[in-house]
Amino acid sequence: MLSEIEIIDDVAVVVIEVDVLDASNTKEFKSTIKPLLKEHPRMALDLSQVSFMDSSGLGALLSCLRQLNSSGGDLKLYGVTPPVRALLELVRMHKIVDITNDREEAIKAFSA
Repeated sequence: MLSEIEIIDDVAVVVIEVDVLDASNTKEFKSTIKPLLKEHPRMALDLSQVSFMDSSGLGALLSCLRQLNSSGGDLKLYGVTPPVRALLELVRMHKIVDITNDREEAIKAFSA
């Protein structure tokens, strides 16, 4: 589910390796990412392989954001596919989490 985890400039860059983030796998996603959230308060998630997300997937991302914010950290998303971006914009999630075009931009956004 989470493949590549790389630390760049104190930012945990995590690639999510699923085609769908929905009710069928969000429990696994949350349990897999939870230890990383505690260890790395600044996180960039690569969503380039996620072609579909439902409300459970949105809830999982919001849960990550809340946990990171509570420890003084933040979450950035990048590589967001058009259908997932449309959903994030529909529910106005793009107003509370930064969505960048690529990994470098996501990492730089933490310095801004």
